[in-house]
Amino acid sequence: MATSEQQSNKWLKWGALSAGAAGIGAAAVVTATSGLAAYFALKVVTPEKQKVADVAILAVIANGPEQQVVLEATADTTIEGNYGLYFKGGAAHAIIGRVISYVPREGSVTREVLSVYGGDLRSATAGWWSGNLYSHPEQMDLPYEDVTLNLPVGEAPAWLLPALNPGPTWAIMVHGRGATRNEGLRAVATAHKLGMTALLMSYRNDGDAPATPDRRYGLGITEWQDVEVAIDFAVSRGAKDVVLFGYSMGGAISLQTADLARNRKHVLAMVLDAPVISWVNVLAHQAQMNRIPDYVGRYGQLMLSHRLGRRITGLAAPVDFKSMDWVARAIELRTPSLILHSIDDDFVPYEPTAELARRNPEMVTFEPFSKARHTKEWNVDPQRWESSVETWLRPRLGRHGLPRE
Repeated sequence: MATSEQQSNKWLKWGALSAGAAGIGAAAVVTATSGLAAYFALKVVTPEKQKVADVAILAVIANGPEQQVVLEATADTTIEGNYGLYFKGGAAHAIIGRVISYVPREGSVTREVLSVYGGDLRSATAGWWSGNLYSHPEQMDLPYEDVTLNLPVGEAPAWLLPALNPGPTWAIMVHGRGATRNEGLRAVATAHKLGMTALLMSYRNDGDAPATPDRRYGLGITEWQDVEVAIDFAVSRGAKDVVLFGYSMGGAISLQTADLARNRKHVLAMVLDAPVISWVNVLAHQAQMNRIPDYVGRYGQLMLSHRLGRRITGLAAPVDFKSMDWVARAIELRTPSLILHSIDDDFVPYEPTAELARRNPEMVTFEPFSKARHTKEWNVDPQRWESSVETWLRPRLGRHGLPRE
């Protein structure tokens, strides 16, 4: 009887070669399945070259010295809170505030415009919605320093935002998939309030840091090595330890860092926002959301995790999903972690977060949100987000010798 390894090899060879001996019909099915699975797998690990301006800007209304904007009503643009609306290819953006009116029958929502940076919103016809209110620290009137991290793949830019009364602990912000270091700007005020200097890093293949030869995301399997460099940098500048703030895939990267990094002893705690706790769960959910048959989604996962799949995905090395399944590895997590996650997250389901907290209550605190969708917990309720982080983190700052081995 063939081993599971042999069966996997056979299945992947069929997909890679688009061949079969069961006739033209069977070959066509295999080819179609392989093509869809390959597309799904590639989509997961290939960085987007350009954000898609998928929110229509219908009108900009002058309201005295202020402005209002009429947008296409979507699941994101109708949620209360403050958000960024990026346009002009990302060179400009507006900070969008409260909902003024929502007309479902017309498919439009009118919101207040709080400020605009880098361009004229009146000339824009489309943009993309973001949880990032600011694109650069200078827009927040905060002192900062441009620094360089010497990653294994080359020199990468980072922002260093010193706390007014700095303590021995730094905050290292690890952004998510498809995002950049400005994602961490929303957490800087909380970090500074706790006396933590903030380091907002870039990492391989994110568009700011150098690309790897394969130009593919490692989903956390490779990127944690870049966070290791960021920790070294913090320690070299006087930090005694660090707190990792990880968003989405940045959460998966942070978990790998706390598990594998040579300097993981310096990771005092983690604050994770909508983190990927189990990639298998996320990919299965994404396949379902995109109406991809379950078996095709599993085939795509196999392409990503098997050495033969590299012919299709272009990955330099397969992705070890087992090592990043923190539900299965719950008891192995020995770094105190606060996880903030919306129960209506349509990109990274919250259930693995809840299960991780249930299995390891000693180390994991789960703070559920609602109506925030993906990584927008702060946007929906910034006071609660900041209070939750401060209340949980303050007693831990300055404590050392926590069980992390």
